[in-house]
Amino acid sequence: MDLSQDIFKNEVAIVTGAGQGIGFEIVKQLCARGASVVLNDIDEKLAGESAAVLVKEGYSCITFPGDVSDPDFITSMVDTTVATFGKLTIAVANAGITLYGDFLNYSPGSLYKVMQLNLGGSFLLAQATAKQVIKQGSGGSILFMSSVTGHQAHKNLAAYGMTKAALEMLAKTLVIELSEYCISVNAIAPGATITERTSEDPEYVKTWSRLTPMGRPARVEDIANAALFLVSPASRHITGQSLIVDGGWTSVSPSPY
Repeated sequence: MDLSQDIFKNEVAIVTGAGQGIGFEIVKQLCARGASVVLNDIDEKLAGESAAVLVKEGYSCITFPGDVSDPDFITSMVDTTVATFGKLTIAVANAGITLYGDFLNYSPGSLYKVMQLNLGGSFLLAQATAKQVIKQGSGGSILFMSSVTGHQAHKNLAAYGMTKAALEMLAKTLVIELSEYCISVNAIAPGATITERTSEDPEYVKTWSRLTPMGRPARVEDIANAALFLVSPASRHITGQSLIVDGGWTSVSPSPY
């Protein structure tokens, strides 16, 4: 199926953590292919600026800034989506936080913060989305954002990697509970990716170009392309799966440290 056409016409999506980077690229590509999208980010100013760029290009996009680790906020966001666009068919749980720290000294506060957003926010968004899609009776797609750290150990990322591995198990488990409603649930595990955040490291591209078998870190477009496939009609018979997008890094797994 040609993803360059209006494959998402009449689809309505929520993408969290989408003010910049991978999330914003997913929003942009969904909009460009016909979807109406709710762009969420905890940074209200960033969310507004990013959505304004898309609206200026004629796309159907609104913002709903806030913290997706808050269950009440998620309920409000889903309700607003349906009130604005009439339905909800796609959710991309992209919001997450990375708090580095060695295991022996990792604080309970950091652990709970990572778990509350990465796991709790994704779980509750999927739950609220599924309930709405079931009401509509026409099926839909949920996508979790995992990481290669859920597959291979990274120094100082025990808590983060744990949450990402758990999201992939959640995608598998929800096959049992949501398939009868024609809701697909999958995950993407990006490797090193050039974003606004990683670009702050002047050695990032050089380091990960050396470590990645394909010779470069991913661009946000690489991750978004995979995301769009997994929430598109082209992948309706794919569910419970995790797709690694890392240029081959997990096959060899050299450490950057």
